[in-house]
Amino acid sequence: MRSMVWLRNDLRLHDQRVLHRVGDDAALLVVFCLDPVQLQNGPWDVPRMGLHRRHFLADTLEALGRDLAHLGHELWCVQRAAPAVLPRLVSALHIDRIVCEEICAPEEEGEVEALRSAGVRVEPLWQSSLLEPEDLPFEMPQLPEVFSKFRRLAEAAGCTPRAPLPTPVALPPAIDPSIDPSIDPSIATTHALQPVAHFAAALRKSAALSESVASPPSAALSSSFPYREAACRGGERTALAHLEQYFAADAAAHYKATRNGLIGLGYSTKFSPWLATGALSPRQIWQVLLAHESRAGRSEGSEWIRVELWWRDYFRFLHARHGAHLYRARGLSDRATPLHDPQRFDRWCSGRTGHPFIDAGMRELALTGYLSNRLRQNVASWWVHEEAGDYRAGAAWFESQLVDYDVYSNQGNWLYLAGRGTDPRGWRRFDPHKQARDYDPAGEYRRLWAGS
Repeated sequence: MRSMVWLRNDLRLHDQRVLHRVGDDAALLVVFCLDPVQLQNGPWDVPRMGLHRRHFLADTLEALGRDLAHLGHELWCVQRAAPAVLPRLVSALHIDRIVCEEICAPEEEGEVEALRSAGVRVEPLWQSSLLEPEDLPFEMPQLPEVFSKFRRLAEAAGCTPRAPLPTPVALPPAIDPSIDPSIDPSIATTHALQPVAHFAAALRKSAALSESVASPPSAALSSSFPYREAACRGGERTALAHLEQYFAADAAAHYKATRNGLIGLGYSTKFSPWLATGALSPRQIWQVLLAHESRAGRSEGSEWIRVELWWRDYFRFLHARHGAHLYRARGLSDRATPLHDPQRFDRWCSGRTGHPFIDAGMRELALTGYLSNRLRQNVASWWVHEEAGDYRAGAAWFESQLVDYDVYSNQGNWLYLAGRGTDPRGWRRFDPHKQARDYDPAGEYRRLWAGS
């Protein structure tokens, strides 16, 4: 069997089911595709992938490329839509199948269907959640519409994550399209396939060219997730080092008390950027969390980390159940679609709403690519409820800016807050004046990012 591993949001070697599936194959090609549409403006006139995400992705890919090189493989990258290039590669290199991560979101499922329509054998594997869908005590059509019930039923049934898969120590022999005499020359030329180092450099260059906000020097120093510093760079090894360091200290025990912080690296786990790119597996987090609790005991903080990992799973299973319905203007509700005001949207995106707490959050997001969970809820609530904006536009801005953008969690959280998802309370409206008094009583955060 000659296989292609098509990497998506699973950019790691540990707990990597796709790589284990091809372990006994005769030959292997490892490919990552970036659709050029991701680098262009979407329907809300904002880039699908902004400069922060491009930098973080470039680091992640480059790090994975180095690790694959130790196993005798090049990570080949192509800036084209997967359905436009992979069928030609499959044909030219006599590849029998493509193995990839399964992602239950409309665009990602559309890519798989397009490949199958082109006659390609594709085997998607589910691997981004703690729990396996088949381990749940109900079929997916019976997924509870409320998170608390989902968690209660799963825990009552004794559902626990499986152990993470080991990092492979060997892979099948590499297929090298740059020297294979059978390859169609048009594929290897015109910059279609590139070694990861060249691709990452080009991605960083596109980020620099697209930078529209002049970041003051203090922005990088003040960021709650300084992704250009060594300890926060994209990639599996950095992610695993951060994971071990976090649980080696006492941060987990205090997590519930600190998680609503606004400034600094230490107030939250900061696992999400590496989870979003797949450089870190949630089951690896769970394993290290259990080891921490065996040493230090279970605490309110460690329990709350569990809750947030369960929430992450819930949004994934919600997509598996509802699919494209989650992307309708009304979501899962019967609410009317609000009118979109581009000028109001631009003021919100650039932090010019006139409310210092909201503006501080939006400026931090634009300047650093990160925002605390507390501020995410506040700025999203402002857009949906105070500005009467379309939640899809807000979700698109988060997609563009956040280094930890995750299609499942982003859509699920925006629907939840806008009252178009599964929130039993209907919607979540935050009072920014009260929120500022509660979480920024001395005004330190507002002075840092909004100068007021």
